[in-house]
Amino acid sequence: MKSGFLAAAAAAVVVSASVAAGAATLDTVKQRGFVQCGVNAGLPGFGNPDSAGNWTGLDVDYCRAVAVAIFNDPNKVKFTPLSAQQRFPAIQSGEVDLLSRNTTATLTRDTSVGLNFAPVTYYDGQGFMVPKKLGVKSAKELNGATVCVQSGTTTELNLADYFRANGMSYNPVVIESNDEVNAAYFAGRCDVLTTDVSGLAGTRAGVAPVPDDHVILPEVISKEPLAPAVRHGDDQWFDIVKWTVFATIQAEEFGITSKNIDEFTNSKNPDIQRYLGTTPGMGKALGLDEKWAYNVVKKVGNYGEIFDRNVGPGTPLKLERGLNALWTKGGLMYAQPFR
Repeated sequence: MKSGFLAAAAAAVVVSASVAAGAATLDTVKQRGFVQCGVNAGLPGFGNPDSAGNWTGLDVDYCRAVAVAIFNDPNKVKFTPLSAQQRFPAIQSGEVDLLSRNTTATLTRDTSVGLNFAPVTYYDGQGFMVPKKLGVKSAKELNGATVCVQSGTTTELNLADYFRANGMSYNPVVIESNDEVNAAYFAGRCDVLTTDVSGLAGTRAGVAPVPDDHVILPEVISKEPLAPAVRHGDDQWFDIVKWTVFATIQAEEFGITSKNIDEFTNSKNPDIQRYLGTTPGMGKALGLDEKWAYNVVKKVGNYGEIFDRNVGPGTPLKLERGLNALWTKGGLMYAQPFR
């Protein structure tokens, strides 16, 4: 009996501690009055300040979406620009509440680094960009090339694996700062720039002196599922970030946009009623207002709107949906049920 009582008491302590930990980040954010979000220091289309200091980008919009879910205000967020080397210490130490910075979800980052990854917001893969004047058509023609690559990233490891697997040699120019990597490439210090294809598109569109002078080769050599991340040990906060991402994807599947969402408030569809909060329960489960998903889409948009606004065919990046299309349209974007 004594051992059973002690086991029950210990379990109660664990549950109590978990509940306390689960509320910690949300309480801190509410008391502070804004979400502190770690973003890229300057990647067009994903995280980039304009000349007036206003942040834009796909990753930035997900920071705003979380702020809307909590405060119903997309401006209740402050951005901390982080390099690849700074991002993990910043989230681990509590300097930021949320990391939304073109970060690849991997096993070791999920475990030893101590991150929980929300749903993928952009399915990507590593590629190569070269000056058009070199006449290179394929990555298989890069034997002996000098390659600019950022240190402390999955990119550096993938690069080594790809060249070794294909029996090719290369000369790496490894640089810590993304801006310095780009500068080295455009200054001619290397023949090739390698990073995620989305990053190459952003660099070509926003950094290259003459974008048309550079070509992105067709090979994609890795899987790079880019996703927001939070610290281990705070389930409620993780749930809020996770379901905020799902809310944007589900809205697009329903056909709900920021412009037509009010037309759906009288829908007889039970799934839509739960989603929009006209049938209560989803908000309470997260510790949020019942209209949190409505507010997110109304003020930030569905996934398609976020994609098109920041990186789609109508932007300088000119990226097609591809794997980032809805699952109903041949892509991988799929939201878990709101029920």
